[in-house]
Amino acid sequence: MRKPREPKLRQLDEHAFLRRLDPILQVYAAAMRPPGEQLPGRHSIMQRHTTYPRFRAFVVERPRSLPGLPGSVRGFAYGFHGESGQWWHDVVRRALTERGGPEHAAYWLDDAFEVAELHVHPDDQGHGHGRALLNALCEGRLETTVVLSTLDLDRESPARRLYRSVGLRDLLTDFDFPGGGPPYAVMGGTLPLAPYPAGSSSS
Repeated sequence: MRKPREPKLRQLDEHAFLRRLDPILQVYAAAMRPPGEQLPGRHSIMQRHTTYPRFRAFVVERPRSLPGLPGSVRGFAYGFHGESGQWWHDVVRRALTERGGPEHAAYWLDDAFEVAELHVHPDDQGHGHGRALLNALCEGRLETTVVLSTLDLDRESPARRLYRSVGLRDLLTDFDFPGGGPPYAVMGGTLPLAPYPAGSSSS
């Protein structure tokens, strides 16, 4: 039996992203394990995000050369330029303003690349795919800062270590977004990203 071919990093435009939205959502579900009733709403949110300014997306995708594989998309990441009127942007701006004042919020969000999602299927974690996705996503961006939110259940999770390794730091911790759910950390850094430390092996 031939071994499955190694997944490859591929950039997607808005149309290619939408064509892969179902397998992308399967990776999201496997990585985040949300209640099933939340997935249709997440599908709609991801569709809407493709209309945001300067949208950019990448997938880690296994070529479709073998029948019976569980899915070709093994990881994905996307983001866009943050602007007033976007839900996440406005919620975080209010929180940063309360925490450090309007100048603090403006520094991080006035010219920010917002990483909306970055996930690798649990079966494919530990091979550097998350690092490759983040690096490709942020490479060459013209914004001044990069910001994102990630689960704040474990400060030493692979995701938190990955983000710290490229210069991101905590802006908000134990943060509850409106609508309920687990606590998040909001992290931010300057662009371009700091080089990865030698020997880094985050997912």
